[in-house]
Amino acid sequence: MSELWNTLFSDAALSIRPSPIREMLHMVRRPGMISFAGGMPDPEIFPVENFAASAEILRTQGKDVLQYGTTEGYPPLKEFLRQWTAPRMGRQVEDNEILITAGSSQVVDLLSSALLNRGDCVIIEEPTFLGTMLNMYNHGADFICIPCDAGGMRVDLLPEKIEEARRQGKKIKFIYTIVNFHNPLGCTMSLERRKALLEVAHRYRIPVLEDDPYGYVRFDGEDLPSLFSMDKENMVVYAGSFSKILAPGTRVGWCTGPAEILRKMAIFKQGVDVCASVVAQAVVYEYCRRGHLDSFLPKIIAHYRKKRDDMEAAFRRHLPMEEVSPWVTPEGGFFYWLETPRIEARPLFEKAIERCVAFVLGEAFYPKGGGTHNFRMCYTFASSEQTEEGCKRLGEAMRSML
Repeated sequence: MSELWNTLFSDAALSIRPSPIREMLHMVRRPGMISFAGGMPDPEIFPVENFAASAEILRTQGKDVLQYGTTEGYPPLKEFLRQWTAPRMGRQVEDNEILITAGSSQVVDLLSSALLNRGDCVIIEEPTFLGTMLNMYNHGADFICIPCDAGGMRVDLLPEKIEEARRQGKKIKFIYTIVNFHNPLGCTMSLERRKALLEVAHRYRIPVLEDDPYGYVRFDGEDLPSLFSMDKENMVVYAGSFSKILAPGTRVGWCTGPAEILRKMAIFKQGVDVCASVVAQAVVYEYCRRGHLDSFLPKIIAHYRKKRDDMEAAFRRHLPMEEVSPWVTPEGGFFYWLETPRIEARPLFEKAIERCVAFVLGEAFYPKGGGTHNFRMCYTFASSEQTEEGCKRLGEAMRSML
C-alpha cells in the first residue's frame, strides 16, 4: 500500500519540510527530560477558571455559536479587537480591515497563498522563526536573508539586496519581520530601523508582514510603535495572536491590513477551514468582554519576567561564560539565543540529551545554512527549579566538550 501512495504524491508533498521542533517532541517528552525546546507558555499561568466561566456564552447564545460562522470572524470578537488594538494600530481599524484566523501562523499561510507563486522571493530576517519559514517554503518561496543584530534586522542592507534580486529577474512579494522580542533572537527592532524599513518598503513598493505574537508580553522598557501604525501607504499586514496572552489551545489569532488583501486571504480561508472555530472565538470574546484579558495580562507578564530573570541568573551560575558570546537579554517574549563559538550546537545537543535537557538547534532557523554554533532556549515552560537544574546540566555538557 505504501508503494501506491509513493507514486501519487504531489510535487508539493515531495518537497515539503517538517518542523524540526514538532519532529523532536517525542524525544523531549521522555521521563525526566527538562525541555527548553518548544516555545510553549506555562500551563500554570493559564486562566482556567475565568476561561471556563466564559464558556457560559454557550448557554446563552449556543444556537448561534454552534452554527457555521462567517469566514471573516465572529463579529463581537472583531469589534472587541478593533477597539482593544487601536492604541497599537494607531487608529480603530474598519471591520473589513481585520480577519480572525486559526492562530497567527495561519496569517502567514493565507498571505502566502494570496501572494506567492513558486520561485517568488520573500525577504526574511536571518535567523527567523522556523514555523513561518517552513510555511512560506512549502508555498514555493525563495528567501532573501537579511542578518540581524541586537537592534533587529539590518535594514541598511535591504536596498542592495533588493536591487541585486531585481537585476536577476526575481520577484519579491513581501518582507517578513518579527519586530518585538524576536523568535529566536529575543531582540527588538529599534525605532530608527522601523522607520527605515518602511521607507525602503515604500520606495521599492514591497509589502510588509509584521508578525507580533509576543508584542503584548513586554517586561521592560516602553512599547515602540507598530509598523502598521507608522505606515501611511497601506502596505503593512499585522498579525496578532491570543496564544501568548491567553492560551495557545484557543487557536485564535487575527490580522489587520488593507481590505483588498484581507478579502483575498478570506477567500482562501473559505477553502481551508470555512472559518476559525466559532466556539473558540465566542469563548475568547466572552473572556475579553468580562475584562479578564486586561486584568490577567499583567500577571502573565510578571510571571514570565521572573522566569526570564531565573534563566539569565542560571546561565551566569552554571555555564562556562568564557565559551558563550554576549547575548541579548529579551525585554519580553519567550526566548534567549546563545552562541558558543568553540562548541558546535549539534554535538552539544547530543550531550545535553544524555543529561535529559533539550534545546533547539540554531541551524533550524536558517533556510540556507548557518547557526551551527547557536541554539534557542525557551524560558517560559520550565519551572524555576527545572531551569536551575537544566542550566546546570547544560553547563556540564558544555564543559565535557572542552
